[in-house]
Amino acid sequence: MQFLANSLLELITQTSSNLPPDVRAAMGVAASGEQPGTQASQALSVISTNIDMAQSEESPICQDTGMPTFIVHTPVGVNQLVLKKAIKEAVAEATKRGKLRPNSVDSITGKNSGNNLGEETPVIHFEQWEQDEIDIRLVLKGGGCENKNIQYSLPCTLEHLGRADRNLEGVRKCILHAVWQAQGQGCAPGALGVCIGSDRAHGYMLAKLQLLRTLDDTNPDERLAKLEAEIMDEANRLGVGPMGFGGKTSLIGCKITAANRLPASFFVSVAYECWAFRRLGVRLDASTGAITQWIYRDPARPVERMAKGEGFPLTGREVILTPPLTEEQMRSLKVGDVVIINGEMFTGRDEIHKHLMKNQPPVDMRGSVLYHCGPVMLRQGDGWVMKAGGPTTSIREEPYQHYVIGEYGVRAVIGKGGMGAKTLAALKEHGAVYLNGIGGAAQFYARTVEQVLGVHLLEEYGIPEAMWHLRVKGFMAIVTMDAHGNSLHQIVEDQTAAELEKLQAV
Repeated sequence: MQFLANSLLELITQTSSNLPPDVRAAMGVAASGEQPGTQASQALSVISTNIDMAQSEESPICQDTGMPTFIVHTPVGVNQLVLKKAIKEAVAEATKRGKLRPNSVDSITGKNSGNNLGEETPVIHFEQWEQDEIDIRLVLKGGGCENKNIQYSLPCTLEHLGRADRNLEGVRKCILHAVWQAQGQGCAPGALGVCIGSDRAHGYMLAKLQLLRTLDDTNPDERLAKLEAEIMDEANRLGVGPMGFGGKTSLIGCKITAANRLPASFFVSVAYECWAFRRLGVRLDASTGAITQWIYRDPARPVERMAKGEGFPLTGREVILTPPLTEEQMRSLKVGDVVIINGEMFTGRDEIHKHLMKNQPPVDMRGSVLYHCGPVMLRQGDGWVMKAGGPTTSIREEPYQHYVIGEYGVRAVIGKGGMGAKTLAALKEHGAVYLNGIGGAAQFYARTVEQVLGVHLLEEYGIPEAMWHLRVKGFMAIVTMDAHGNSLHQIVEDQTAAELEKLQAV
């Protein structure tokens, strides 16, 4: 197995940085279908540019490389213990090289292992088969979309859809609700893997396995094929749109399976995947570990460029912000304004927000920009360089954000998916704004970082959760919650809820 280590490292690298052709094609259709100049079109322009950047540099498409999940089929006689050890070593090496973000956190101590290894990390599922080669599929599914997974127990009553019974019509309602509840927090347009039946645990696993299907395939079960097509049509009529900004494309794929269940249980398990749909696979020679075939991609075929232009299309109407920011500046902004930030900002996500509830910040945050981001960072000499750094889902910080804004004078918060009523009230009271970045656009935003000026609380919380001090130039975001009590996220949620109600009985 002399080639095994290199084969596994290449699989991880390509999965992290190079979207498979079926996903690229679906995102191309989405980009061409949105009306130019809309927020949805602007988001897809950034996404397309980001996809190109990641592939050309072999760097993570999204900074959240998820919990690596390997599905492995081995011939009878292959030592799975050796293969498991090699996979773990490859994961650690890929993390060291900045192809994966260190994402393995001890659930009791909160300590990040730093190398993506730990109890049950990475996730590895082994199956034997009667073929001669080893088949390894890898899925990198980030925390933002993982948090929008959802499971229903039928019968139940759903918001805006009424009662869902134990039949395919009830299943249809559950899946539509799953799309609606994700909004922009799951980095729409998304893809769904769905399992009808089974038990709670295995149902989720079977749902995630549906994400191994290509987006352009047809379900062999005619009943499920019909349901998949219906969901694609109806979900894209909801108007959630890219990043939850509204628009024509909310879903790029829906793949459904069914499994037998207990008489007393009827579960519908939904695995929500974001647009950064990272899954690839390889066939390996069982004696050497060399790659004999790629699955989902053809390395001999040139990768077509996604972006039609260069980055975000500027109109000249963008508002330039140079921190420290003032209350007057923030109150002059309104929902829909596009801003370009030049200057210093700080990252801060879950652990930093919790820390700030009981401790003074390690920096002066008056007039600052606080970026919800858990970047991929690598040491370079005496300093650091950002390898990937897009926004994380902001709603997790809702219990803390109002306090941080009021207590420390933060003027702008950047994240994705929007925030809740407490944060909206704080923005209005103190004169601050929420800026929505483009989720998953980790390379696009990493290129705006001119210098990593420093880092705080690194030893305590690890790379993703530390407070990074950055100097940026040309950092683009959209005002989606302003200092006047307006929220684009609430507007889109209300509009899509009305569309959802129309689909109660189609």
